[in-house]
Amino acid sequence: MFNQKTAKKNRRHKKIRAKVFGTESRPRLAINKSNKNIIAQVINDEKHETLAYVWTKGVEGKTMREKAEVAGKQIAEAAKAKGIETVVFDRGGFIFTGNIKALAEAARTNGLKF
Repeated sequence: MFNQKTAKKNRRHKKIRAKVFGTESRPRLAINKSNKNIIAQVINDEKHETLAYVWTKGVEGKTMREKAEVAGKQIAEAAKAKGIETVVFDRGGFIFTGNIKALAEAARTNGLKF
């Protein structure tokens, strides 16, 4: 069965990934979201390796927004521990509102530049 919402998200994601590429000096901060959790990864696309990774499964918080803010703080700290200051933001085809925006703002306030 055809799902129009998923098709739109996939189309947005293809357009973003055509323009966004993570290098060693400026890796890609990729976001993936499900109904219960958010995953954030800092990826070097040249070497095909994940430099930092955060998953909200063990994070305490009542709402997804609280979990997203904690994940943004954690991914910024993990990236700084690896010596990464600037990243390219890949929102994964998701619209930049709500939980995605909360994660991005938390990462910015904790020192990541994008």
